[in-house]
Amino acid sequence: MQEDEPSLNIPSLLTLAVVSFFVLRWFFNRDEGSSAGGRPRARGNVVDPAQVEQISQMFPQLSTRDIMWDLQRNGGSVAATTERILTGRGLETPPPSFQPPIAIPSVNAQPTQATRAASASKGNGQDLISRYNLSGKIAADSSAESAPAPASTSAWSQNKEERQRLLQKRRDEMILAARRKMMQKDQGNTQ
Repeated sequence: MQEDEPSLNIPSLLTLAVVSFFVLRWFFNRDEGSSAGGRPRARGNVVDPAQVEQISQMFPQLSTRDIMWDLQRNGGSVAATTERILTGRGLETPPPSFQPPIAIPSVNAQPTQATRAASASKGNGQDLISRYNLSGKIAADSSAESAPAPASTSAWSQNKEERQRLLQKRRDEMILAARRKMMQKDQGNTQ
C-alpha cells in the first residue's frame, strides 16, 4: 500500500500567509504605537504626575494610588477619571500587584508656588491663632470663660460681605473651640 504523505495545498498555504501577515502586522504595530507619540498603551503606561496632582487637587479625599490606577487603565485621560468620580461610580481599588512608579523630582526642578507657600507657612511654625489674628479673642475668651457662647444665626444673607463676615466669624469660633478642647484635654492629662 502506498503511504499518504502530507501535502501542502493552495488553501492551507493561503491560510498560513494570512495568519502570518496579521501576526507580523500586530507585532510591528504594537511597538510603533507606544513609541510614536500617540496615545500610550495601558500596560506600559507611565502616568503623568501632573495629571495625578490635578485630580488629587480636585478630589482630595481620593488616594493617589487609586487615581494612578484609573489613569493607567484609561490611557491617561483626566476627563474620563473625573467623569467617573463625578457620576458617583468611584474609582476601583487597584490590585495589590499594582505598584505605581515613584516620581523622582529632578535636581534642577524649581518648586511650584503652592509648594513654596506651603513650606513657608510650615517652616515659620505659624499656628492658626497667629495666622488669623485671634490672640485678642483668646484674651477676651479667657476672661468670659464662664459665660455661655452666644447662639449663632444660621440665616444666609444675600449680601456677599455679610456672608463673608459670618463665615469668618464661624471659622474663628471653630478655631477657638478646638483650642479650648485641646487645653481641657491637656489639663485632664496633667491632673
